[in-house]
Amino acid sequence: MKNPFDNLDKVMEHRVRLQIVSVLVANESYDFNALKELLDVTDGNLATHLKALEREKYISVIKSFVERKPNTRYKISERGRSAFKKHLDALEELIKQQKK
Repeated sequence: MKNPFDNLDKVMEHRVRLQIVSVLVANESYDFNALKELLDVTDGNLATHLKALEREKYISVIKSFVERKPNTRYKISERGRSAFKKHLDALEELIKQQKK
């Protein structure tokens, strides 16, 4: 019998990455400082997790200037949205199996 935990997305097993993806699925985009404040993490911690998600192509990065200041926004990709759904489906399946 296959281990049901094998269906979980390894990238989203970390709480901060799962929170980032959850925020981006629920919103069109989010900027770095707003994410940092919302998730209550440090610059370095957030940057590390964002890079991991970007490396997997789960998010896209949009760099611009707002009132002459650099602004970095993040958006969920279709690949990221699909991975998030599969991860949630796997969690749901685990819960169902535990109730049996």
